[in-house]
Amino acid sequence: MKKIWLIFAQAVTICMATLFVLQTFRPDLLNDEQAPIVIKEAAPHSSPDLADTYRGAAKKAMPAVVNIFTSSKTATNSQQQFMDDPLFRHFFGEQEEGENDDGNSLGSGVIVSEQGLILTNHHVIASAEAIEIAIADGRKLPAKIVGTDPESDLALLKVEAKQLPSITFASADNLDVGDVVLAIGNPFGVGQTITQGIVSALGRNHLGINTYENFIQTDASINPGNSGGALINTAGDLVGINSAIYSRNGGSMGIGFAIPANIARQVMEQIAKEGSVTRGWVGVEAQNLTPELAESFALPNASGALIAGVLPNSPADHAGLKAGDILLGINDKPVVNSAAMLNLIAVLEPSKNATLSIVRAGKEMDVIILIGRRPAPEVAN
Repeated sequence: MKKIWLIFAQAVTICMATLFVLQTFRPDLLNDEQAPIVIKEAAPHSSPDLADTYRGAAKKAMPAVVNIFTSSKTATNSQQQFMDDPLFRHFFGEQEEGENDDGNSLGSGVIVSEQGLILTNHHVIASAEAIEIAIADGRKLPAKIVGTDPESDLALLKVEAKQLPSITFASADNLDVGDVVLAIGNPFGVGQTITQGIVSALGRNHLGINTYENFIQTDASINPGNSGGALINTAGDLVGINSAIYSRNGGSMGIGFAIPANIARQVMEQIAKEGSVTRGWVGVEAQNLTPELAESFALPNASGALIAGVLPNSPADHAGLKAGDILLGINDKPVVNSAAMLNLIAVLEPSKNATLSIVRAGKEMDVIILIGRRPAPEVAN
């Protein structure tokens, strides 16, 4: 019995010694409570590096971008006649910009004047009987059409309001491929949204979207509802008006097109002043020079436009231009192709002389021509 008691005493002594060691060196093993969770918080005044954020550009430009809601008596799409064209569906999707079955549609616009002038796309309001503008501050105002220019797909609206937050226009010469741009609009009617991308290309033409094409191409997401919205640079200045997308299903595929801000401004100022757009006209039909044509005309490269036809009694006819002439320049500005020729002639002032540099029978010469006024396009029934 004495031996058993001795063993028990020794066991208790060992246990007490073990507990003492654990309590001294590893108290966490004896504590059933969980250790507190440690959360690190940022300093009260810390903020992201300004080089990594576009918040300044967004805050500057977003108040000047509005949502446009239009309604018509019928849900007939004014461009339905083109919907069987696969090329048209590539750029505008399977239905018109944000249109639903009730004949209502949506788009975006940009406030360009504190006096209530709003720039948007012609196709956004083409069939509208009533237009409502939703401003970023929550106000909804009726709008009227000041004028439209279908050939550039631009329209100017006006609301009766003053001291509106207007956009600032960027310099036309400060945009280049690779620049970061932000697209602001109302995609699918979800509300004002901003997306980011880069300038993928400049001077895109021969797309079959407008008569006058000189598009900025971007991969910033542009979806139905974005048309007429702003494309801005990282300073928050307007560089373009979002106009169309290349799409197989109506959604963004990373190829969007915007009308350059300098062109939009020229159109807007003419509409505001005169109610319409006046363009120069000479009355020629032209085609691009191919390397083969350039070689046959003994030209060093394929830069220029081949005059394929001259309209009778047109300014070109009166100036003596002939089919087969190669147009190289207009007022010392080079003609790269037929689209560039069209844009250069369009900005010339009617009833003023211009100098055309041509090649005829292998000889370069200058021709003085009196610029005419471009006839109004025929409206399809």
